[in-house]
Amino acid sequence: MRNAAAVCALLLGNAACPAQKTDLLRPVDDIPLPGGSTRFDYQSLDPQTGRLYVAHMGDDALLVFDTRSEKVIAHLDGFPRVRGVLVVPSIKKVYASAAGTHEVVVVDAVTLKIIKRVAGVKSPDGLAWSPEKHRLFVSDEGGEAEFVIDTDADEPVATIAMGGEVGNTQYDPTSHLMYACIQTTNEFVAIDPTRNAITARFDLQGARHPHGFVIDDAHRRAYIACEGNSRLLVFDLESHTVVDSFAVGRVPDVLAFDGGLNRLYVAAEMGPTTVFHWDDAMKKLMLDGRVDVGENAHSVAVDARTHRVYFPLKSGPVLRVLRPVEAGKP
Repeated sequence: MRNAAAVCALLLGNAACPAQKTDLLRPVDDIPLPGGSTRFDYQSLDPQTGRLYVAHMGDDALLVFDTRSEKVIAHLDGFPRVRGVLVVPSIKKVYASAAGTHEVVVVDAVTLKIIKRVAGVKSPDGLAWSPEKHRLFVSDEGGEAEFVIDTDADEPVATIAMGGEVGNTQYDPTSHLMYACIQTTNEFVAIDPTRNAITARFDLQGARHPHGFVIDDAHRRAYIACEGNSRLLVFDLESHTVVDSFAVGRVPDVLAFDGGLNRLYVAAEMGPTTVFHWDDAMKKLMLDGRVDVGENAHSVAVDARTHRVYFPLKSGPVLRVLRPVEAGKP
């Protein structure tokens, strides 16, 4: 906890550090990161190894952080304007979307060596994997498509026209469908990975430019962040309707859900990170509060084993590590 006091001051301003109603996260550490003070983007955690993969977009690099030893173990070059990143532990591969060269870069998760580059995608961003079909779905934001890769051969197999600018893409383990946000039409779209075809389109009432989202499979909800009006929509995956809406930090980007604590973090380009929890008694998402993590804290990841929360910040740069406040503990 080398820099906990300094982090505490940043989180709470002039307030003292003892727990208070709005004190939702406690500082653990600020860990210096290699590279320049440039923009970071998505993150992906391998729960088997404890490795956190972080897209260092402004440095054209992929950073690998060991959450167990709390050390940076690699800062890999060769990822121009890297945006999305996804580790797939079962096949021991990491996929990263390199928007600068219009390709998806494949990394061996054991050796951390680049083993292939898959071209043919205009503007790659978010990534999601179908375990049944061994297919990677890539949000081609500017290309208005989903770019599909067979991950056994790491070859492209389909391009699905989406009818608008694509936000993030996520896999739903219950329906075995892919879901994607269409930013320019304010829709939520279901895709069948077997046929590589759209099966349904749902209007997102109250949305403006939906981009990032996560799926809470246990409660059959998708939590969708809207960049255009700084709202979080709660989408019921059974009724296919928006059932709730909340104000969040300005220009929300990356979300992380801790299934062990049923806690949701919504990070924003400008403004605080908004924290929610799923209430089993009320059967709905509830707002806990907001935390000022730091400037440009738009990317968040959570370790469901330790419940630690990770924010790469370009000022430094540092990886800011926080933990949730537990009842009865300082």
